[in-house]
Amino acid sequence: MSKQIAVKISKTILLVLLLVSAIEVCQAQVKLPQIIRDSMVLQRNNTIRIWGWANQGEEISVKFNGKTRSTVASSKGDWQVDFPKMKAGGPYKMVIKASNEITLDNILIGDIWLCAGQSNMVHQLDIHDVTYADEIKNANYYEIRHFKIPTQTNLNAPAKDFEGGAWNKAVSEEVRSFSAVAYFFAKKIYEKNKVPIGLINASVGGTPIESWISEEGFKEFPDVLKTIDRNKDTTFLNDLIRKNKEFETQHPKTTIDKGIAAPVKWYESDFIPKNWRSINIPGYWEDQGIRNLDGTVWYRKEIDIPATMVGKQAKVFLGRIIDANTLYINGKKIAETTYQYPQRRYPIASDVLKPGKNTFVIKVTNYNNKGGFVPDKPYYLFAGNDTVDLKGTWHYKVGEVFEPKPIPSFDSPINTQNQPAALYNAMIAPYTQLTFKGLLWYQGESNTGEPEKYGAFQETLIKDWRKQFQQPNIPFIYAQLPNFMDVNYTPEESKWAEFRAAQMHGLHQPNTAMTINIDLGEWNDIHPDNKKDVGERMALAAFRLAYNEDVVYSGPLYKSHTIKGNKIIISFSHIGSALITKDNLAPHHFAIAGSDKKWVWADAKIEDNKVVIWNENIPNPKYARYAWADNPDNPNLYNKEGLPASPFTTE
Repeated sequence: MSKQIAVKISKTILLVLLLVSAIEVCQAQVKLPQIIRDSMVLQRNNTIRIWGWANQGEEISVKFNGKTRSTVASSKGDWQVDFPKMKAGGPYKMVIKASNEITLDNILIGDIWLCAGQSNMVHQLDIHDVTYADEIKNANYYEIRHFKIPTQTNLNAPAKDFEGGAWNKAVSEEVRSFSAVAYFFAKKIYEKNKVPIGLINASVGGTPIESWISEEGFKEFPDVLKTIDRNKDTTFLNDLIRKNKEFETQHPKTTIDKGIAAPVKWYESDFIPKNWRSINIPGYWEDQGIRNLDGTVWYRKEIDIPATMVGKQAKVFLGRIIDANTLYINGKKIAETTYQYPQRRYPIASDVLKPGKNTFVIKVTNYNNKGGFVPDKPYYLFAGNDTVDLKGTWHYKVGEVFEPKPIPSFDSPINTQNQPAALYNAMIAPYTQLTFKGLLWYQGESNTGEPEKYGAFQETLIKDWRKQFQQPNIPFIYAQLPNFMDVNYTPEESKWAEFRAAQMHGLHQPNTAMTINIDLGEWNDIHPDNKKDVGERMALAAFRLAYNEDVVYSGPLYKSHTIKGNKIIISFSHIGSALITKDNLAPHHFAIAGSDKKWVWADAKIEDNKVVIWNENIPNPKYARYAWADNPDNPNLYNKEGLPASPFTTE
């Protein structure tokens, strides 16, 4: 072997060794979970646990608040260290050293609350920026922090970590991303206690309670455990996907939207409409002469714009639309929304509007039930100090009629975020090492179809999370669903009423509280705008459960009843200073029935902090109800502290 070849081989070997060494160093670098980051809040007055990952045997040291803790990574690469209890304060710095070094800044010690549930807990202040414009503008709470866990799922097992996310501060524009309910909850507590508040927001719209409970929590639900086991079978899941693709190929969409297929598209400026019919905005098209249409309807109107509005940044409010929509102005696409729930609030660039007539075109797509524009919502355009009303008569033409598809003979691919344990695994399990001050829960809309199952699931969730976080008595505060849908003027059955009753099962567990929100909803919006009162009522419960303050934190709850003659006498807990009616009239929306359960409205009066109800046509009453409806007509029973009574039935 020549000397030159030997030198080349030696250099090659050295390069390989250096690369291997570099890879080993890279693998050995210490890593922290996503939740342990700059600007985080850690729980005061409790042991503080910091954890992460490194190579087996890697030595790690963590320095925090003048104290250092050292450890060695386990055979699986896990490590953790504990620091002693600390009082509220900060900001502090934390330094983690191994083969690499990580420095975390701006750490606060205070109270952490886990805020979880579905869309009404998701809803950011930004979505309600009209109602809470001043709150957003004046937010200056450096010590209130919020971490939104990005939506992700895991069907197999509890994850060690999740992807993405950051701690934000309740200041300036940064506060817009906060859960509105969680923000008002935290603000109420912070303004009284002046202790830093951390909010970890793990919530996903449209999800059932089952997806938030761990597999371990379902040990008394064998049918659910079977589903969890099935979902771990990738062969099963891939087979569903394959069958669905084959079905879609065999049954392709055959209709075409005429408004898009036309030589001159219906939204273009030079399109000339012919034979368009009249229709009103707001309103559903099924209520205005269009029968049973699932498909697309195009709305069109010439809107007069004053010169004072031109050249300015404008905004258009289109209430809510069932289901999807696209807005065009003067032939230009302005915005689109793909599903029914968001409020339509669209900015318009300063070069879009012109003086005089402007062509507004809205394509609306509806998939089932009634389609169109939800009543009692804002529909107007504004710029500067000028406003143009968009309500009234428009013209419409049907663009597409959806053909009914055959129902497949197999299960469709599952929506992973709705599967049992899927969200717990991905969005709760990764930080069960943390200690919390308490848990907030606002969820249920996705379970209203089966209220009979919810009570057991809710109790299971409470017990499960307390076990997983190793805090057996941690305060658990949850929101009862508010009034929603059409107002009921006669006694009748109601899934939402049954569901609210099922939610009361959570109170069977110790150190729990339910906030009553039967007066905070909107008939036409499953996401009511009033998030402040929901959050502040949760804060009242927290003052009692978590901070041991002597406050009235709940509205009246049904306790018991007795029957005397033709009257039912109802007793309540949580009456506060006294039972009252908010309008100083007789108690309203009580119903009464005999053994035949034929419900009629009852007369009622408050007597000795009890409610007495009767109906002269029911000589032998047996059952009583209060506010038993999807959306009861102004139920007026409160305690003197201003908190409403919960709906109930004595059945």
